[in-house]
Amino acid sequence: MAPKNEIPVYVLGVGLTKFIKPRAQRAYPEMGYEAGVKAMLDAQINYDDVETGVACYCYGDTTSGQRIFYQFGMSSIPIYNTNNACATGSTGLALSRTLIANGAIDCALVIGFEQMQPGSIKSVWSDRPSPMGLSMRMMADTRGISNSPPNAQYFANAGKEYMEKYGAEARDFAEIARISHEHSSRNPYAQFRDVYTLEQIEKAPMIHFPLTKLQCSPTSDGAGAAVLVSQAFLDARPHLKSQAILIAGQALQTDSPQLYSKSSMDLVGFDMSRRAAQAALAQAKVSPKDIKVCEVHDCFSANELILLEGLGFCDEGKAHEMVRNGDITFGGKGPIVNPSGGLISKGHPLGATGLAQCAELTWQLRGWANNRLAEGADVALQHNLGLGGAVVVTVYKRADGGKSVKLSDEEVKKSSQFDYNPAVEARYVSKEDGDKVRSKKNRIEYALGDTLEKISSRL
Repeated sequence: MAPKNEIPVYVLGVGLTKFIKPRAQRAYPEMGYEAGVKAMLDAQINYDDVETGVACYCYGDTTSGQRIFYQFGMSSIPIYNTNNACATGSTGLALSRTLIANGAIDCALVIGFEQMQPGSIKSVWSDRPSPMGLSMRMMADTRGISNSPPNAQYFANAGKEYMEKYGAEARDFAEIARISHEHSSRNPYAQFRDVYTLEQIEKAPMIHFPLTKLQCSPTSDGAGAAVLVSQAFLDARPHLKSQAILIAGQALQTDSPQLYSKSSMDLVGFDMSRRAAQAALAQAKVSPKDIKVCEVHDCFSANELILLEGLGFCDEGKAHEMVRNGDITFGGKGPIVNPSGGLISKGHPLGATGLAQCAELTWQLRGWANNRLAEGADVALQHNLGLGGAVVVTVYKRADGGKSVKLSDEEVKKSSQFDYNPAVEARYVSKEDGDKVRSKKNRIEYALGDTLEKISSRL
């Protein structure tokens, strides 16, 4: 095997747009611009510092990434367009980290975005074999097929298998959704911020037993971004060390033969999630017990429940007991799971999801997420899954080796490039914000199209 370098890689800046219902209210160039500007402001860099761009999206034409990145400057850098199902955003993070860790570049800008259609996720390719065709056949052979959305069937069946094996109940999945919706009430970027009772979640329209509508992630429009840098890049900016977040461990893995074992849990990536988590944790030299806060891929509440075991947070068959004991939320034994509200209530613009998870954990470890903080956290974990399949598990630590301490909004403003705390307040970017980070050498106004006019109208 080729030798692997181990240059430390850091998340230096993050940015998000609000996640909204997919109604074509905002076009992807505008959303990607906003997220990218925020991430570069946060990292206190200019686009001329960026050596590689990575665009992450599932629904869109080729080179959609260039359409976004050209707005910052046409500097001729490599721009990669990635698509790895729902793990697309984290795949972009993994690609950038690989380039930096192996010494190819010192600074990358990753932007994940999605402009989706209303309703459940559907393929736009009807004239060729589906990547999920064999998985669909396996599901039909083992659990049957209904008229409900296919993804809901996959994950509901995984939940059923867990119920059959370990005695979990439908109410356990509903409780996960109740917690997620409560968490999202404190996240200004979340698509849904309503709080529901357990009974309301249970009585919501049934999508596919045991999952009701309020236990399923919605389709969404939105964008997220992150600036990743090398040790040398950070060392040249020692004043930013307190906000830099180390990617201490990361594993991008795909399915093993276990995918077709006739297990409904493995059909939705349980096996590859477990393997990726073990690899990322080992690389970071930590155990699951060290994780204080995590963002996991709760596209459906059933997936979050089985991941509690798959990621190593409990013994086999004990995930539902964690839920019943309140261990996955504030005041429990931990880890705090999806303080952002997760995909269920924050929303799920596919290419942006991995970047949104990264942003939330960055704000958590910095202490900026002061209305939903996992205080004292020094290690965080991110899990992002795509059927078909791919999974990325990332372990984060603070660059200064410290633990999260709650910072006031005023303290955040003093130490950052923002005149507000972006972890607890979602704002649009201004023309002046863009002027600070757009290229000084290769700025082309024509490449902005009508983005500034659209943002100006929102302001």
